[in-house]
Amino acid sequence: MLAGIAAVAASAHPSAAQSQTSSPLNGVWSLNHSLSQFPKEFGFTLDVSAASDEPPAASGGGGRGRRAGGRTAGGPVAGPRESYEDNQRVQLMTAEARNPPVRLMIVDSGAAVTITNELGQSRTIHPNGRQEPVEIQGVVFMTTARRDGESVIADFQVERDRDVRYTFASTANPRRLSVDVELLERGTGQKATRIYDSGTSADESVAANRSSGAPPVPAASNEPPRESFDQRPGAEFKGLKNVGVLVEDLGPEAQSCGLKRDVIEDALSRRLTAGGLNVRRNSDEDTYVYVNVITTAMPNGSCVSRYDAFLYTHATAKLTYRDQPVLVQVSLMHRGGIGSSTAASHAAAVSHGLEGYVDLFVTQIRDANK
Repeated sequence: MLAGIAAVAASAHPSAAQSQTSSPLNGVWSLNHSLSQFPKEFGFTLDVSAASDEPPAASGGGGRGRRAGGRTAGGPVAGPRESYEDNQRVQLMTAEARNPPVRLMIVDSGAAVTITNELGQSRTIHPNGRQEPVEIQGVVFMTTARRDGESVIADFQVERDRDVRYTFASTANPRRLSVDVELLERGTGQKATRIYDSGTSADESVAANRSSGAPPVPAASNEPPRESFDQRPGAEFKGLKNVGVLVEDLGPEAQSCGLKRDVIEDALSRRLTAGGLNVRRNSDEDTYVYVNVITTAMPNGSCVSRYDAFLYTHATAKLTYRDQPVLVQVSLMHRGGIGSSTAASHAAAVSHGLEGYVDLFVTQIRDANK
């Protein structure tokens, strides 16, 4: 895992990793959960416009309820008109803010700063105070970065009057990286601080010692031996070729807004098949994509839907309160959003949003199997 991150960063800036070692931000950093802040409610305020023709895609929670979806929920929420592209940016950056990378590698060459996560995904910013386009997972953000002493501040514009600000700073003793994440609405908003320790975690240090021939670090006498597992980025998708598709039954209001379960299933099956996967329709066996849509028909004739796509699988796990392994359901990926539009365009808008989520799933699976 560590080697993969280093290789990506070094290939992007072959001289930076060697010559630009003076920046205190340079290095590999591992998330320290105990020192970091994880607010229970962390996100932009909800904006749903009844006039919008396509769904915003704000990340959110949600869980699977077998054949339990399709019911109406919620009510009208007024807000300014927002484009689908704007809300794709909101969704992506909000999801990242809520679920920060567990590992970062930063290469600060002075003119440019490249940040790479444990999945090998990189972004490069130029802290010169000028606005520039930065692509993140296929989505373009207008970004302005600057330096404040030895810190780097980057503002990613997600839509009008909404920005996500990252502030990267480090301390020398102990050597740590702090990443402040601020969700700004008209200049103010929520903030969370993530703390990263320098270098790799204890488990990775043991693995590095073994691979280099150094004697292993003995485990504490009162701790059971750790089970070995594949720690490479995307290892959970390696070898995945067959997926099922299960779309939850739709309620009467969803149907009145033009949504059809079979049409959604057809569209998502085609995307998965085009991605090189073997698809089983209406199946929740083994690994599968689960889709749930909850719709409310508004008095003015518009429709509002909450829609979620999950990639689930099953595995046996040893739980701390059980002596024997048990079968559990595991969520490998999740994307969700809320959209409002006229009844005539609502089905197409929701389908478009779900197809975008499935495309992200396919990309992750494909990258892991290269």
